[in-house]
Amino acid sequence: MGVLHDAFAATVPALRARRAEVLKQQGDRVISQVSAAQAFGGMRDVRALVCDTSVVDPDRGLIIRSIPVLQLLDRTPEEVFFLLLIGRLPLADESSAIRATLAGQPRVPEAVWHAVEAMPRDAHPMAMLSGALLAMEHESAFARAFEEGVARDDYWRASLDDALRLLGSLPTLAGGVYHIRYGRGPRLAHDPAFDWAENYGHMLGVHDPLFAAAFRRAAVLQSDHEGGNVCAFTCHVVGSVLSNPYLAVSAGFNGLAGPLHGRSAQESTQWVLAAIERYGGVPAKEQIEEYTWETLKAGRVVPGHGHAVLRGEDPRFTAMLEFGRAHFVRDDVFETVSRMAGVVPEVLKKHGKAKNPHPNVDFGMGALWHHFGVTELAYYTVPFAISLAMGMLAQLVINRALGSPIVRPRSVTTEWIRSLP
Repeated sequence: MGVLHDAFAATVPALRARRAEVLKQQGDRVISQVSAAQAFGGMRDVRALVCDTSVVDPDRGLIIRSIPVLQLLDRTPEEVFFLLLIGRLPLADESSAIRATLAGQPRVPEAVWHAVEAMPRDAHPMAMLSGALLAMEHESAFARAFEEGVARDDYWRASLDDALRLLGSLPTLAGGVYHIRYGRGPRLAHDPAFDWAENYGHMLGVHDPLFAAAFRRAAVLQSDHEGGNVCAFTCHVVGSVLSNPYLAVSAGFNGLAGPLHGRSAQESTQWVLAAIERYGGVPAKEQIEEYTWETLKAGRVVPGHGHAVLRGEDPRFTAMLEFGRAHFVRDDVFETVSRMAGVVPEVLKKHGKAKNPHPNVDFGMGALWHHFGVTELAYYTVPFAISLAMGMLAQLVINRALGSPIVRPRSVTTEWIRSLP
């Protein structure tokens, strides 16, 4: 079937045995209590999901399969997808095989491009990307296998087929969406000689050889983020009813597209560009302080700062900042981000309302795309989406192997809560 299929198949018996053992020995154990405030407040901090691919430690940041993300910066997205799915890093031959598998996926059908091109010219890039996945849904190996009556224990095999097809196609789809949405000329063809990151740069039309290294780092940093973020959770809920991976990931992308989730890089960059325009270049420390206080006093949120879980610095932002300082010279956008990273948190501390005043990964990500000439800010959620698809798909395949049930929590009425003793 392939290296990844064989490697995952070897893990499935242990995955199933471990789940059965935990349910038998600790199935009645209470792992969370829910307050009325949490029920009204979006279930924040309610422990109600199991996700083994990654965890976000409030102090240490993102940890993928027990490895802090900063220890994975020399790895490729292909290798990190293997890690997410299998639970270990690939050997050299396995790494080559997964790269070849993703690079060797068939061309995106012309019918998919016709569907995207038929969308309104001012459609959001994320709507185009999500729509492209829906247009590809007819290719789903899982949908065909299910109709043919495949055994439940083998659902994961066709789901993994879909995951590989989808991942291999995402750089093509994302590059095509960019050309169609912004009139960047004819779409560029996928090149099987390139790896995943190289193909994305190639199909965007970015000719700077540094782009592939930058995107590899960005994709690893944004590859997964537990199971409870809106994007991953939405994908899980839709996948739990055995919707095929195209439908589930498209749904996850729709969640990511929201202003309170994946659009943070866009809004952060808008805020940074507005500062540069106002001060006629990279603002000084005093100007950044003034600009930040004005934002806060106007009742607006400083974008790209704080985090739902983290209570310290985001190591993912640190990794992007280090990359920019090493490679981006005389770049006003990046230099402004770098200066703001030393000033804005101090203002937020004095303001006193931010639980975490530090910049998150989104605050630096827009400067990355802007440096390479991708200046259309509404597009910035797209590279985030195709990176996070790795985690969504790994989680989906694992849940198919485990036979995870439909997600169906109970709801209560406001009056029921009010009537509690």
